[in-house]
Order: sequence, then C-alpha cells, then structure tokens
Amino acid sequence: MRSQALLSVNEMYRADAAAAAAGVPSLSLMEAAGRAVAAAIRRRFRPRPVTVLCGPGNNGGDGFVVARLLQAEGWPVRLGLLGDRDRLRGDAAANAARWQGAVRPLDDPALLCREPLVVDALFGAGLARALDGAAAAVLQETLRRGLDVVAVDVPSGVHGDTGAVLCTAPRCRLTVTFFRAKPGHLLLPGKALCGEVVVADIGIPEHVLDAIAPATFVDVPALWVQGLPRPGAEGNKFGRGHALVSAGAVMTGAARLAAQAARRIGAGLVTVAAHPDSLAVVAGGSPGTIVAPVADDEAYAALLADARLNAMLVGPGAGVHPGTRRRVLAALGTGRACVLDADALTVFRDDPAELFTAIAGPCVLTPHEGEFARLFRDDGDKLSRARRAAAQSGAVVLLKGADTVIAAPDGRAAINTGAPPELATAGSGDVLAGMVLGLLAQGMPAFEAACAAAWLHGACAEPAPAGLIAEDLAEALPSVLHSLRRADRACAAPAFARL
Repeated sequence: MRSQALLSVNEMYRADAAAAAAGVPSLSLMEAAGRAVAAAIRRRFRPRPVTVLCGPGNNGGDGFVVARLLQAEGWPVRLGLLGDRDRLRGDAAANAARWQGAVRPLDDPALLCREPLVVDALFGAGLARALDGAAAAVLQETLRRGLDVVAVDVPSGVHGDTGAVLCTAPRCRLTVTFFRAKPGHLLLPGKALCGEVVVADIGIPEHVLDAIAPATFVDVPALWVQGLPRPGAEGNKFGRGHALVSAGAVMTGAARLAAQAARRIGAGLVTVAAHPDSLAVVAGGSPGTIVAPVADDEAYAALLADARLNAMLVGPGAGVHPGTRRRVLAALGTGRACVLDADALTVFRDDPAELFTAIAGPCVLTPHEGEFARLFRDDGDKLSRARRAAAQSGAVVLLKGADTVIAAPDGRAAINTGAPPELATAGSGDVLAGMVLGLLAQGMPAFEAACAAAWLHGACAEPAPAGLIAEDLAEALPSVLHSLRRADRACAAPAFARL
C-alpha cells in the first residue's frame, strides 16, 4: 500500500525533514526536483520560449533550477520573480545565485510575450490564502490567453490537501510533483486544473513513510487486488456467498440491476426480496436470480432468519417510507454485512443517529452528495467530510462523484479517479451498490470491497462507446475481471506517470 500512498501537505513536510535527517541535503532535493520538471517538459514539448514564474519560497527555488537547466539545453528562457531577489533565503537563494539570466518582476508585461510555455513555480501545495496582486494577475492572464502551463508541485492557488481553488489558479497541461502525490491532485476542482500528473523520485528514502504511516491512498488495484475473491478449484456456489437484495414495490429495475452486478462480480447466489405483485417483473429476464415473495415485515424477518444470507442490500428503488426504515434496521440487526444506498439513507434524514446506532456489523454506505448532506450535515472538503462521516456512523462511506472518496471508520481513505462522465446515467449507482454487495458476500472486508467496486465500476465504463447505459456495466465485468486477474502488471501499475 505504500506505493499508493497520498501525502498531505504536512506529511510531505515531514518527509522532507526526515530525508534531511537521513543525510539527504535539502539543496540536492531541490536540484532533483527542478531536474525532474525540466525532464518532463523536454519529453512533452519541443524547444520553445519558456517563462518561469518563481515565488519567494522553495517552490520558486525549484523554478530557478528549471530555468537554468532548460536554458542550458538551448531553450529561450525568461524568469519572473514575485518579490525581491535579495530577500530569498536558504536553498531558493542558492539556486537564484546559480541563475545567470535576468530576473524580471512578475508584473513585467514582456514576461508572457511570444506565447511562451509557462512554468508555474509560484507557490506549492501549502498555500492557504487566496492569490492576489501580481501573482493572481499573471496567472489570470495565462487563462485568458490559453497558454500552456506546467505546474511545479501543484497549480498555484490549488490547496494540496483539499483540491480547493483559492480564488484563482492556472489550467495546466502538466503537473510535476515529488515523492508522492497529494489529495489535491485527485480532488475536484483541483483535479481538473492539474492536467497530467507526474510523480518524480527526487531521492527521498522510502523508509521515511514508516514514521509518517500515511492513511490516504489512491484507489488502484494494488490497494486491494490480493484480497479480490477468486473461486477455488474445489469451491462451489455456496462457498461464494449468498446476497440478498431488497426490491421496491414500484421501481423494481434498481434492484434487478444491483442483483445482476452482484452475480457478475462473483456472488454464488443472489436472492431478490420482491413484493408478490411485482414478482413476475423482477423474475423476468434473469433466470439465475432467485426471487422470494416478501409482502410485509414478517415475511422479510422470516427471510433474514436464513443465516446463509450473508450480505444484504437495501435502498435501490425502495421508496422513502417507514417500511424501508424497518427493513434497514432489520438487516442491520442481523450483524451481517450490509450495503445501504439511495432511499435506505434518505429515510433516516430526520434521525440519522437511529441509523448510526443500529450499525453493528460490516456496513457500506454509498451516498451521492445530496444523500450525504441529508445524513451528515457537514461542511468542508470532500476527504475530510467522508472521514468524519465514517467515524460518526461506524460504516465505510463511499461518497460518490467524479472524485469518489472511500473512507473507513479507522481513518483509512482512498480517492478513486476512474469515474468517466458516462457513468452519470440512471441505474449506475445501483450497479455500484450491487458490486459492493457481491464482494461482501464473498467475504471481502468492507473498505477493500468498496475500493474494489469503485475501481471496477469505472473500469467497466472506460472502454464503453457513446450511449453507455447502466445495463452495460455488469456485462463488462467478466472481461475487466479477466484482464485484472491475468495481468500482474495491471495490478501493480502506478496511479500516475513516474520519473
């Protein structure tokens, strides 16, 4: 999991300090960082005029290194500095002294002449205030003119922990960061401004992570693939779990989509609890799905008495009414694995504590932002909100979106980046809930099951042509799973390009 770790701004400061304590000079780290940015630029762009925008701190020091190295390769380089050169300190001052070219003020109108490639080395990930003055003006000008921008660490104005944009930030084609990526590279809106993200090795020893013990990760197969259920040669359907999906009386399609996904992802048996009036509709077209007539609470309780039903899903198409709340509480009361989605969450909007108190076994909540707000009424960035929600509820929280966050009650969290916009279609969330259910039924732990389902959900949509609908997702699962299991390289592939 270490290779998939994301570091907060503070954790990255600790990594830098630990590297220095281990004997790696900070000046060497800065030289390596600038060298990595220059190398990434040379690989992606032909020689052209370059303008390097340097800030007054270490990010600006990196920029001085980039300017020197590109100029040595024959690239025409202009350098603009925010503030007075004489006020630079430490490694930044050392690299400013190595720069033999002119240093222009940041408000020099000639800086952006001739449509240059712009290197944004103004501020790093730790910026905590809105940009103003010359820094804001020059970055806004890059936006107005649509210039190509390469960011050092993060685009200036994007917070490294949250992805929040502090007033203004450039839209970059490339961002080069160091040692490990940060949450802000993956969380919106910052994610949309980073462009391609490259993580460069600058000589920080891997062992510095031992003391940091990062708890935030990028959601890729290496995080969970070793625990992905695989049928054994002597196994049978009963050993692969029996999942139960509770269907609504009217919107039966949601439960059918979830049941299909649970079967496709490997659950040995899947039963849909359906109202007798909709039994034929639920059963039609899915001969491998078991359908149980459940007319009332008593019949549902009788179904739950079968201990072989080891994972349950309530919510898709259920309706917001007292009957849904009673089914949720009955399912949670078994202590077995549960997935709660859609109406199973909204039905507790007036008393979220009743839901949280009832959670005793493995449980995954899969809200979108609207459903999340009904239960948790929390402000802040997405990663922090998901973490607090998991701690408060005692469940794994899968907060959906283009930057899905999965958080566990123990503080672990993962950010998934593989959600193409085609997933914004009716029924897509029901398929995701069914995937989580199917993995839980096979014994996968709740956090890993949620991470795996989120990644597989996106992977099933990635190769799809225009016109993707929810029904296509489960049908793509066998191919995605087959590729994942065959290709060790895919399982261990890094989340970002690396230098």
